Amino acid sequence: MDGIRFLSHEGGCGGIRQDAQTLCGLLAGYITHPNVAGATVLSLGCQNAQATMLQDEIAKRDPHFSKPLYILDQQKLGTEENLISTALRQTFAGLMIANQAHREPAPLSKLNIGLECGGSDGFSGISANPALGHVSDMLVALGGSVILAEFPELCGVEQELVDRSVDQPTAERFSSLMKAYGDSAVAVGSGFDMNPSPGNIRDGLITDAMKSAGAARKGGSSPVVAVLDYPELVTKPGLNLLCTPGNDVESTTAEVGSGANIVLFTTGLGTPTGNPIAPVVKIASNTALAQRMPDIIDVNTGTVIDGEETIEQAGERILDYVIRVASGEEVAAVRHDQTDFIPWKRGVSL
Repeated sequence: MDGIRFLSHEGGCGGIRQDAQTLCGLLAGYITHPNVAGATVLSLGCQNAQATMLQDEIAKRDPHFSKPLYILDQQKLGTEENLISTALRQTFAGLMIANQAHREPAPLSKLNIGLECGGSDGFSGISANPALGHVSDMLVALGGSVILAEFPELCGVEQELVDRSVDQPTAERFSSLMKAYGDSAVAVGSGFDMNPSPGNIRDGLITDAMKSAGAARKGGSSPVVAVLDYPELVTKPGLNLLCTPGNDVESTTAEVGSGANIVLFTTGLGTPTGNPIAPVVKIASNTALAQRMPDIIDVNTGTVIDGEETIEQAGERILDYVIRVASGEEVAAVRHDQTDFIPWKRGVSL
């Protein structure tokens, strides 16, 4: 065993029932995730996100679930001391079972890669993101899965993704989710046009369409095999679109909940974002960033801008690194214990 991670959140109680359901789906995605050996769940008892709802979501994702799972209800157990002591005893018993697991060889087709960007700059769309697109296409050709998320950052490139969808229902679901998300943003006085951050704008990404044109390149040129709403599980090999916010941590959290076992995260300005259960590989779009923040950057694709290698060569170098990470090599976010976890709250509080 290489550690215990805490998934702390503030949801499950006073929000709408739909948020409770999606929270349970997200947590079920983490509990059934290949990187996780078991889980202890602490529950108050009277909240909207009931233990039975979580168990149903687990069964939906893995009908043959057999990992150690302990669900504790404070209102039944009584005192805090009793809750925590019971949790500790059961968790250590589960760790003894989990510690019997051992590493085995696996084909690259077992990889499920989340594609993410944050703190993007004017170089992201011409170095790091296209290199990631080449990685995506190679993994898809090998039978693996990739997840392109952040729907606000696909505004402006919808038609291209519709044209790449494998069938009409897939294309229609993407269009429907994009419209519903956009309408909900307008309803609260915002919109996809407000997506670029001050940092994006300062570094050249002044409109959402410009930002989207670069962000979408992470998905390469493969057909879109499925469109998923948060927090659905990836079940098809190939390029999957997942409806998430553009927020770095919310989107990364969602991709891992949908099955990503490694996340490739491009950045032009720098970010320390990580995840509790999946390695998050930081890929710099420019050499200046890689030299300025070497403690958080794993791969530099500024070499493309510098004329030292092609996009394809950079992509192949990233894939080699992904294989090493999948085989146990630690990335910067893991070394720094960066374990960010933020569920997406879509509804109002009641």
